[in-house]
Amino acid sequence: MMRALIKKTAAVLLAAGAAVSGVLSSTLSASADWKRVSYVGDLNSDDKFTVADLVILTRYVLGADSLPDTGVYDMDGAYYLTGVRSEITSLGQEAIRSGVKYFQLADIDQDGVIDTFDLVAMRKIVIDPENAELIYRWYPTEEDPRYIDAPIYDLYGSMPSQGEGRMVVFSVEFPDLKFDYKASTDEVEQALFGEADTNSRKYPLESISAFYERSSKGAMHMSGKAYEYTAKLPISNYEGDIYHVKLIKEVLSAFDEQIDYSDYDADSDGIIDCIMFIVPSDAGDSDWWPTTGIFGDHRNTFYDGHGIGHIVVGNKNITAKNDYSGFVSTYSHELGHAMGLPDYYLYNVDDFQGMHGSGGFELMDDAIGDFGAASKLMLGWYKEGQVSVFDSTQGEQEFTLYNSETDDGSCVIIPRGTLADKYRSEFFIIEYTTLDNNNLRLKDYWWKSTGSGVRIYHVEATQNNNLTFPSWKYASGNDTETNYNKGIRFIRLVGEGDDTTDNLFRDGAVIDSRTSGFAWYGTDGSQSVDTGISLSVRKGEGDTYTIKVKAN
Repeated sequence: MMRALIKKTAAVLLAAGAAVSGVLSSTLSASADWKRVSYVGDLNSDDKFTVADLVILTRYVLGADSLPDTGVYDMDGAYYLTGVRSEITSLGQEAIRSGVKYFQLADIDQDGVIDTFDLVAMRKIVIDPENAELIYRWYPTEEDPRYIDAPIYDLYGSMPSQGEGRMVVFSVEFPDLKFDYKASTDEVEQALFGEADTNSRKYPLESISAFYERSSKGAMHMSGKAYEYTAKLPISNYEGDIYHVKLIKEVLSAFDEQIDYSDYDADSDGIIDCIMFIVPSDAGDSDWWPTTGIFGDHRNTFYDGHGIGHIVVGNKNITAKNDYSGFVSTYSHELGHAMGLPDYYLYNVDDFQGMHGSGGFELMDDAIGDFGAASKLMLGWYKEGQVSVFDSTQGEQEFTLYNSETDDGSCVIIPRGTLADKYRSEFFIIEYTTLDNNNLRLKDYWWKSTGSGVRIYHVEATQNNNLTFPSWKYASGNDTETNYNKGIRFIRLVGEGDDTTDNLFRDGAVIDSRTSGFAWYGTDGSQSVDTGISLSVRKGEGDTYTIKVKAN
């Protein structure tokens, strides 16, 4: 989906999210890494904003000529800061992330359309050049690198995984069914959007936003607002509809005059980032088990000019004033779907877990623990320099893995042949995982509490060929592609076993063709093709592990 780069005048645009405030302490000149590169509206590339640019824009709006190539400003993978001169010093507090790589220099009012309103705005600036909007580029440094682009952006997710994601939430009761404990809207907002608090007894599940900010290393922030609603009809009138269209339309229409739904499109792509509906737990699991998906009537339903993105509906409740850890973990999982991740657990089997053992925890599998390396890679939650790719032509390479539960967390990818664009191919991804921070609660699960070590995922991230609804080819539920979970899957864990298996690798471990699950997929979907690669693991200095990867 297209992510509009500039939503409003004087917005800060950069991949590092709120981290810009650390670069700009008080004024733009506080950092030598910032450099002015252009003006918004400089259509003839003369490094000025003059009447000559106005002529070019006038001819374009009248249909007499096209815009020059410079009408599209290529970000080239860097960060940019834009803003009116008088507001430069305050811009560092308004950092947002955009996934799109370009914006129109001719879109003066930054509303996503180039029209007569831009002509009016340009005339005012030509008369008073002090209002010209500057463009600054921030050059990443070793001390403050940029985040990688999020490969997941062109899939079906509507919640941005970088920058701010916004969500409108409705707690819905029915005339014949009420919440056992009715959490106030303040409590719901605290559980969803509350500030990080490492001293909270609920930590690391003190709020979804806090959990996501830690997992993403600050790349993502979630915000929103909660409302209460009582449905018009008894609950039975809304059952049997997997898309919950009737209830959703009723609630959204009821608040249409009160809520500007465009406020919940943080990335300005014309799609509401996410909408959540929480119903009483006694509604039952058959119709109201927490699920996330695209609204069933989304192609024909718009509010305030915006289409509906992902909808979360569920009967997982806040059960008491200070008891919402289960609420946070459940809906953190569901919001992973809103960003475009598939389920890692298996469908229609008694043992639903996709991964087992001491390393078999992942938020998208059993809704406990943090996101793992494969998820963070797709969501763009690594910084440049934290993702290393093994090159088999080098014969042997050594890599340092940093604690995945810190901002320094890193990963190593071993591709099968050539790594496809946006990682849409088969590969292993390796991380050093611990029981720190977002994984702290794993200590409560005896079969996952063996400590820390190196974890290896086997990923097959090929995209399907449905151009109208791009998704993961080997995701759970795609029974033909996965041979009902017996063949290729989106993700597996190397060293897979049962819940008693210790499949974290530590000092002295060797991973090769003798290691369960360390093989490429064969044509029959089995893990049977020798990788021709061996790995050795050793504990490194400080909080690190070192892995040596060798092509045999």
